[in-house]
Amino acid sequence: MEAQVVPWDSAGADRAVAVLKAVADPTRYRLLWALGQREHSVGQLAELVGAHVAAVSQHLSRLRSAGLVASRREGTRIYYQAAGPHVRGLLEEASLVASGPVDGADSGEGGAPGAAAVQERGTAASPARSPRPRPLATGR
Repeated sequence: MEAQVVPWDSAGADRAVAVLKAVADPTRYRLLWALGQREHSVGQLAELVGAHVAAVSQHLSRLRSAGLVASRREGTRIYYQAAGPHVRGLLEEASLVASGPVDGADSGEGGAPGAAAVQERGTAASPARSPRPRPLATGR
């Protein structure tokens, strides 16, 4: 029995790369992780990740362009949520790859090269980090 060969889909590969690039930032990963659990406003997300609202809005714009988040407006507030259950699945798969087998992870025995190092740094497997300190507001 022969294995069926699927033809290369260049456009599909480009879209997949764009999605992976959008998720490749630690702050965007954390935003997606939170949005995979429930809907949040931009202000709630900014507080959650310890960043300014403007920075979070930029991250959300990138995630929206990649088709990973959906938004709705309620008055002056915009609420975001993951675009579907596939987004949470993507994050969970990335965590599994990053936390692959510690033994043989760099020897090609089923783990991604350097996966153990990523896990030790805590970037993909544990999205919750302590928030960065914010600058004090000054009167303008």
